[in-house]
Amino acid sequence: MNGHEEIRGYLCELIGEQGCGASCSSADIFFDEEDGWKFMLEGFMGPWKLGRTVPEAKATLKEYANMGFGLA
Repeated sequence: MNGHEEIRGYLCELIGEQGCGASCSSADIFFDEEDGWKFMLEGFMGPWKLGRTVPEAKATLKEYANMGFGLA
């Protein structure tokens, strides 16, 4: 499993398939050489920085979900 698939899978696991809906399937997760992993959701102006590594990205997603930033 590559980092992209691992982060997307974690996003669905974190929120749940019903809670995730289109957010998981249409989320653009990509790696930027300068900033690391980023996450772009439809309707937001710019991508969210997740971290340089997959574990950092997962921790950031968990933090965003706990704060209710449109992920739950």
